[in-house]
Amino acid sequence: MKQSIIVSVDIVLFTLSQSTLKIVLLRRDQEPYAQQLALPGGYLHPAEDRDALAAAERVLREKTGIVSPYLEQLFTFSGGVRDPRGWSVSITYYALVHESLIAPSAGHRFELLAIDALPDLPFDHNRIVAHAVQRLRDKSSYSALPCHLLPPLFTLTELQQTYEHILGTTLDKSVFRRKLPDLDFLEAVPDAIRQGKHRPAQLYRLRPNKQLAIFDKTM
Repeated sequence: MKQSIIVSVDIVLFTLSQSTLKIVLLRRDQEPYAQQLALPGGYLHPAEDRDALAAAERVLREKTGIVSPYLEQLFTFSGGVRDPRGWSVSITYYALVHESLIAPSAGHRFELLAIDALPDLPFDHNRIVAHAVQRLRDKSSYSALPCHLLPPLFTLTELQQTYEHILGTTLDKSVFRRKLPDLDFLEAVPDAIRQGKHRPAQLYRLRPNKQLAIFDKTM
C-alpha cells in the first residue's frame, strides 16, 4: 500500500516585546493536538504555491494576518514519528517583525511567548524553535538581521539594545558606534530627530539594498 507523505511549512515568527525575544504561537483548532499551542503552519498547495517560500508567505498571512519584511528558510524536518498522522516533511522558516505588527485581529488569535518560557509544543516544534533561535543569534552576530525587529526609523541606542537582547550580551557602546560607519547598512534620515530626556537623537533606517548586510567581523 502506497503511503502519502505529509508536506507542510512551519514558521517561527520572532519579535521583541518588553525587551524580550518572543515568538508567535497559535492554538490549534483541530486534531491532532487540538487546542494546544503550536507554530503557525499549514500544508503546501501545489496548485497555488509556486514554491515553498510562497507557501510560507501564504500560511503566515492566512494564520496570523502578518506579512513579514524578512522570511528565510531554516531547515527541513522529516520522519515517521514527528506527526501521528504519518510520515511527514516540514519545510521550516523564520521571520522577524516589529512588535507593532503583532496585533491580533478578527480571525487571527495567537499568543506571544518568551523563547525561554515555552510549554511543551506538539510535533517537534520545540526542536524547530531551538534551531531557529540558534540561527537568529548566530546570524545576528555578523549581519544586519536585527534591524528587522525594529520600527522603520530607529535610534542607534535602540539598534544596539536590539543586538544585545538577541545575543544575550552587553556590547561596548563606543566600539559599537565605531563599527557602524564601516558597516554601511544604515542611513540617517534627513531632518528626522527624536526628542529625548537628554539630547535629541538622530533617526536611522536600513538601506533598501542592505536587507541582510554581512559584516567582515562579528559584533
